[in-house]
Amino acid sequence: MLKIIITIGVVLVAVALLSIRILLKPNGQFSSQHISQSKAMRERGIGCVTSQDRQTRQHKNMNIKDL
Repeated sequence: MLKIIITIGVVLVAVALLSIRILLKPNGQFSSQHISQSKAMRERGIGCVTSQDRQTRQHKNMNIKDL
């Protein structure tokens, strides 16, 4: 029973610490985790694989059936 209480306490502390930034910042929200919205990734020319696949298929007029 003590292990369950400790586990719940640790989870509650973790959630509280994760929400501090959101609660204290005006319009607080987590930054996007999408690769194409990362400045560092864009500078390296790295993008989302699904977006790159879509662009390639449109450029080559490919459909899924063509594979």
